[in-house]
Amino acid sequence: MTKVPTPKPWISAIHAYVPGKSTGADGRPLIKLSANENPLGTSPHALAARADVAEPCRYPDPDSKALRAAIGGLHGIDPARIVMGTGSDELLNLAAQGYAGPGDEVVYVRYGFSVYDIAARRCGATPVVAPDADYGTDVDALLALVSARTRVVFIANPNNPTGSFLPAGEIARLHAGLPADVLLVIDQAYGEYVAAADDDGALALAERHDNVLVTRTFSKIYGLAGERIGWGTGAAPIVDTLNRIRGPFNISSTGQAMALAAVADQAFVEQSREHNRAERARFVAALEAMGNHGLRPLPSQANFVLILFEGKLTAEAAYNGLAERGTITRWLPGQGLPQALRITIGTAAQMDDIVAGLRELAEAAK
Repeated sequence: MTKVPTPKPWISAIHAYVPGKSTGADGRPLIKLSANENPLGTSPHALAARADVAEPCRYPDPDSKALRAAIGGLHGIDPARIVMGTGSDELLNLAAQGYAGPGDEVVYVRYGFSVYDIAARRCGATPVVAPDADYGTDVDALLALVSARTRVVFIANPNNPTGSFLPAGEIARLHAGLPADVLLVIDQAYGEYVAAADDDGALALAERHDNVLVTRTFSKIYGLAGERIGWGTGAAPIVDTLNRIRGPFNISSTGQAMALAAVADQAFVEQSREHNRAERARFVAALEAMGNHGLRPLPSQANFVLILFEGKLTAEAAYNGLAERGTITRWLPGQGLPQALRITIGTAAQMDDIVAGLRELAEAAK
């Protein structure tokens, strides 16, 4: 028999990440509320910064010095303690790769971000999934699964895809319950959508302790998903480890320029946050006002709402029905949520269309 290259068994066990769709089954473009993108677009200042990028034949700054300085200035972080990634996804994978391997365990909560499973398997570690608490993160369940083999614990706050949120006290309790040699990765991809009064204290934990990494992204509230820019912060040895294995020149010149302008335009960030807060509240209220149709929106601190379909209308039927009406949402059977749709908060008109469509579909399913 002819021999061929064979991937490692843990690589073959990976289920590739499935992004949110933007077209219907027939290829027709649809309104995209499946990927948690910013419905307000991108800061005009960031868009204008694209024109200032000269000489694309030159490599970008490999260390993103100006961008790290701007991020550090905004958040009160020493830029030397900031590492850049090709989206925060790269940093999540590097955290597992840097600290775990075959024979080790990586712990995360059920209904967590699907990249955690990929990150664990990619480096040969064993993923360990903790039970949830009504679709949210259960600190006690996570801690109960930590063993001598645990090397990394992943938590998203707010969580994707459920939108659940742990307050600062619970984040601190989780960290306090972990051994000092276990890396706690707090994924704050949706952190900017949380009101300042509800800050979960993750950045402060990363500043004070040697085993905390916080990751953030420019893909969500900053509206730069297409540029793939993420950043993380932690103790100097953590940042050094990730810098050793991240991709060289991993943030393009255009990406650095646009992100730098986006950081400076906090008025756009606040506008996006307020739009999301208001439309999310209006959307949830409209769903709750629909009465006894079996639609249960889960509490969310992110820019989406996960709706559980507990009546005659199924999530699959709602997904297909909304697509027929022109909008694509996120149905999640692959993440153990066949009874749910995750719907991005869009414009006011888009959310009105979603409510109207769900009402029609629920009435027809009676």
